[in-house]
Amino acid sequence: MQNHTHNVLLYYLYTPIEDPETFAAEHLAACKELGLKGRILVSKEGINGTCSGTIEQTEAYMEMVKSDSRFSDIIFKIDAADGHAFKKMHVRPKKEIVHLGLEEDINPHELTGTYLEPAEFYKRMQDQDTIVLDARNDYEYDLGHFRGAVRPDVENFRDLPEWVRENKEMFEGKKILTYCTGGIRCEKFSGWLKREGFEDVAQLHGGIATYGKDPEVKGQLWDGQMYVFDERIAVPINQVEHVVVGKDHFTGEPCERYVNCANPECNKKILASEENEHKYMRSCSDECREHPRNRYAFEHGLTGAEVQERLDALKETV
Repeated sequence: MQNHTHNVLLYYLYTPIEDPETFAAEHLAACKELGLKGRILVSKEGINGTCSGTIEQTEAYMEMVKSDSRFSDIIFKIDAADGHAFKKMHVRPKKEIVHLGLEEDINPHELTGTYLEPAEFYKRMQDQDTIVLDARNDYEYDLGHFRGAVRPDVENFRDLPEWVRENKEMFEGKKILTYCTGGIRCEKFSGWLKREGFEDVAQLHGGIATYGKDPEVKGQLWDGQMYVFDERIAVPINQVEHVVVGKDHFTGEPCERYVNCANPECNKKILASEENEHKYMRSCSDECREHPRNRYAFEHGLTGAEVQERLDALKETV
């Protein structure tokens, strides 16, 4: 992006923070003073953040963070943008900076998979005896993933260990490569895989975000787009070719546009064209379309009779 005005930063570091509550409050004040917007989690095990600001604001922030000896080794992944990627600024203390739902947590400083740089990951992905395992959620996979990667049937990262245990035979005798958005989830997940008895476990160092910017591999063997947890929703990765893998929830046609189901009790992420969003009232099912608190109906000022008219019209087309 030429002549961009803003940057979006993605970063994490496992490093001891003695008093996360005080740190979070002070860090929030500093971020607001700089004019940043974003979402940062801090815990006794470290920091995990993504934020946006002007080029000057983000450069000042990176300098501020690195001046703290605890974060001198932090690596910032930087995306060019033409505006903020967030509406507000949040810094929250948490028990963990990434939650894998383990009774006995993993310390990546003590146990983690082998780091692979993008070129090595690209090469190893193509080995016959290797299985590539996506460490993200199902809706992230559905928008984009490495070609041939295994899609875990999980909506939350914390459900991944149970899914692996249920599908253990899939991985037996295989070398496992795992990947996630920026690398933080793999740090714990690859360590858990090793603790679980899988011997040959490696992870994509720096995640998909780093892979897409690598000058050698140029994001090759990635299909679709990468899901991001900010206003952009999706960012391109493969610089050589763009293969759309997302499918419209309603028609199955190629689609890379995510919306949330209008039923507030469902809120499921669904891929839908603008046309189908309106046709199906941005709802993933008849039950959600008929929900009394349907947000689409409220936003568009639809009366009960108008909603029923739309429901009847949809039933006629089925």
